[in-house]
Amino acid sequence: MAAVAIDAIGFARRARIHVHSKQSQGRGNGMKLTPRFALVVGLLLPALLMAAPAPEVIHLWPNGAPGFESRKDEPEQAKDYWVKNIHYPSVTVFRPEPGKANGCAVVVAPGGGFRELVFYAEGEQAAAALTKLGVTVFALKYRLPREAGSPYTMEHVKQDAYRAIRLVRSRAQEFGIDPHRVGMLGFSAGGAVVLMVGFDRGDGAVAAVDPIDRQNGRPDFLMMVYPGGDAPQVVPHDAPPAFLVCADDDEYGCDKVTMAIVERYRAARVPVELHLIARGKHAFNMGDRSEFLAIRHWPDRMADWLADRGLLTRQ
Repeated sequence: MAAVAIDAIGFARRARIHVHSKQSQGRGNGMKLTPRFALVVGLLLPALLMAAPAPEVIHLWPNGAPGFESRKDEPEQAKDYWVKNIHYPSVTVFRPEPGKANGCAVVVAPGGGFRELVFYAEGEQAAAALTKLGVTVFALKYRLPREAGSPYTMEHVKQDAYRAIRLVRSRAQEFGIDPHRVGMLGFSAGGAVVLMVGFDRGDGAVAAVDPIDRQNGRPDFLMMVYPGGDAPQVVPHDAPPAFLVCADDDEYGCDKVTMAIVERYRAARVPVELHLIARGKHAFNMGDRSEFLAIRHWPDRMADWLADRGLLTRQ
């Protein structure tokens, strides 16, 4: 039912999308509604929405982000593919179908240049692919330092990412996940978020009043799709294993970032897998809009990597 629910929500959202042909930082193509499709939408949409219970949303801090508690009640702004005005950071939980969960968990960080979050194509669609593999997914809504008028910095983004990993681990028993198989997947700017928390030890504060803050915040494995940001100067020898995908013709220079990450992984002799695809540009999301087969099938390579590392094996 979880995958069906995600698909139904996605169908409902696509039915509201008009035309967005320009790709930039994860912007997806929309569609015009033909009379026949509009009739189908009109007949099926109510039933689909009734069959698709809203996924659970868990705020990272119940009373609001530290220092910004007074802004937690400001509503998010959402339209078509993006979400903005995030003052109450959260994770949206997507569970596999009953009986399919294998204990693996992934926190997903959508891209959007830190101005917006491409939450449908790089959050919900990523969750749909991963839950089919038995993975429990937590799509992260982090604060946006580059949005107009934003009071936030990259340190606040890092704070959100660490808190998300710690929250997931703190409730591992409730979610039926292995706290030692909690990874992170990031697209574009979300890849930069992964880099923020992927290499420090991530130790929690043993004496913290909030038990969530006592948990370790470093992911157990990293997956980055056309990652932005800066590659680490040094990858430590105990770094989590990594999986990377990027197009060789990425127009934002994420191919260079990707190659630098891989080179430093290899220097550290830490397992890394790279899929550098000849054509595909930036922001191909989960690949479904691309004319190139290698782009369309990159999620299969991610599934293979997860399986090869034993991350999908029920333990």
